[in-house]
Amino acid sequence: MNLEHLEIVRFYLFGDVKFLHLLLLLMVLDIVTGVFKAAKNQNLWSRKSLFGYARKLMVLVMIILANVIDQILGMNGTITYATVLFYIANEGLSIIENMAELGVLVPTNLAEKLKVIDSGKGLTEELGEELIGTKVDKHLEEKSND
Repeated sequence: MNLEHLEIVRFYLFGDVKFLHLLLLLMVLDIVTGVFKAAKNQNLWSRKSLFGYARKLMVLVMIILANVIDQILGMNGTITYATVLFYIANEGLSIIENMAELGVLVPTNLAEKLKVIDSGKGLTEELGEELIGTKVDKHLEEKSND
């Protein structure tokens, strides 16, 4: 395959994304800082890291999907750029979070906001706990009243 064919394949897979190289660089940096964090916490070969690598691949699949949708709708790269920018921000936050956990100085306001984001549970976890907790609590209250 010559260079022209590679450019055509790249365009159809990822579109004309100028920020794609930045995203790939941030993904590598996130993996590197994540490995350092795992080494510090002594859980270097964990399942969590394997799922993290799989998530990185899924990000690329999402960008390809966004590009296909973008081309079908004729949005001239809008959806693809928005998707890539979202993942750039996500990777950047992850790198900063890893660095903060490694002891690298992070601005205080940013570190506090990261703690709030990190301590928050996912929507499905919150809903599950709320639904299960409410039912269990009501059931236990009824049993204790009997």
